Amino acid sequence: MSYLCGERDDGMEIIEITSLDDKRVEAYAALTEAQLRNRLNPEAGIFIAESPKVIHVALDAGYEPLSLLCERRHITGDAASVIARCGDIPVYTGKRELLASLTGYKLTRGVLCAMRRKSPVPVGEICRDARRIVVIDGVVDTTNIGAIFRSAAALGIDGVLLTPTSCDPLNRRAVRVSMGSVFLVPWTWLDKPVESLHDHGFRTVAMALTDRSVPIDDPTLSAEPRLAIIMGTEGDGLPRQVIETADYTARIPMSHNVDSLNVAAAAAVAFWQLRL
Repeated sequence: MSYLCGERDDGMEIIEITSLDDKRVEAYAALTEAQLRNRLNPEAGIFIAESPKVIHVALDAGYEPLSLLCERRHITGDAASVIARCGDIPVYTGKRELLASLTGYKLTRGVLCAMRRKSPVPVGEICRDARRIVVIDGVVDTTNIGAIFRSAAALGIDGVLLTPTSCDPLNRRAVRVSMGSVFLVPWTWLDKPVESLHDHGFRTVAMALTDRSVPIDDPTLSAEPRLAIIMGTEGDGLPRQVIETADYTARIPMSHNVDSLNVAAAAAVAFWQLRL
């Protein structure tokens, strides 16, 4: 037997895990990020949110919780407020060492929550009332994705579009780094070329070092009523075609012969400078 069942007075089902082979918790351990995402059937996809704060933000944004995983001591501690909001879903628990083996790390933040993904939002819906959006083109580092979303939420970006070559924003680490900001800013995948944003009333600015790059504080950029800021990969930057078809190309002036910033840092500077 791999689990023991119990029930609290409020009807919440507590399931104690005693084996790493329990299929009920495979979402927390056995499934890869790609399997969790389920590209062939996005509506069946799930993701993992970590820490009470992040889970509360996801719940506030309307994401559906499916199960919880936490140490038993957190059931009446750090996880109590989350459990109270999640209704009649299973709560898996177990010894600290076993759960660390299951997830690959100690649950220092108290609780994990498996949640159902929402259906993808059309690009037109993201753009409809937006004035400042960011296009993330080919960024694959989960830490950078999370940091970009956190800056976007803090600095007034209305929406985020990601090319299919970019990292999934609902990757566990990206969600954790963003501190739940991935749930605060509308986002979706951009399957068409970036210049298709012209059809939604946007001018585009590519963040890149070229002969025609203007400083990020050029007044022409700030004066644009609807602007899409395009951020490229950590190493190679933006593809040449994206740069050539952009309405503007901008750079961040820097000192001491530094030629570039980390993409997340550069995004934060651009968001602040071009905010409305």
